[in-house]
Amino acid sequence: MKYPQLIYCYDAWCGWCYGFSSVIKKIANDYAPVLESEALSGGMILPVNPVHIKATAQYISEAYKEVEKLTGVKFGQDYLWHIFNPEKSDWYPDSLKPAIALCAFKAYFPNQSISIAGDLQYALHYEGRDLTDDEAYRHLIEKYKIKPEDFYNKLHSSEYEQLARQEFSMVQQLQVTGFPAVFIQTGELKFYMVARGYTDEETLRQRIDAVLNNNE
Repeated sequence: MKYPQLIYCYDAWCGWCYGFSSVIKKIANDYAPVLESEALSGGMILPVNPVHIKATAQYISEAYKEVEKLTGVKFGQDYLWHIFNPEKSDWYPDSLKPAIALCAFKAYFPNQSISIAGDLQYALHYEGRDLTDDEAYRHLIEKYKIKPEDFYNKLHSSEYEQLARQEFSMVQQLQVTGFPAVFIQTGELKFYMVARGYTDEETLRQRIDAVLNNNE
């Protein structure tokens, strides 16, 4: 592995991560000459038994407004329909499948994981696609010109599930307790947290520059 590296800990179902997407994508792009970057899925929602969206809908119905106000992002009507009509929704949020999907996309485009993570979040939070449904990924398979059969074989393989669970473990080892979180890794065991929760672009740049300047 090449250092330094930017590590973005996120979860596909995390509304604050959705609000942070434009910031982290711009940072990853602007710092690409000096920082390799990777998105890791955190496993925010991993119920032993499926839990219906109605369990969190009331909280989200207020929280999304705060995300919009602070970040400028917009949640789509197709997503909000499930939040405001939970009794009609068939959603059972679970972080595992989108985490496996991200690992599958990384197999084709290892240097685009932050951008792809943003695509997954947009698919859910704006377009209202259920990320526990295989069909939620078909438009991205087309966008990235991937053979559907190959992608879906990965999505349902034990190998890629294991890769996703390894990411959950890595995020736990970094002691991440909330999303989003961003680290700069400067050595095998040297990590600097530069974002904990939503962080604006200017603040994040200052923190990254401080780490990079101290490690020259």
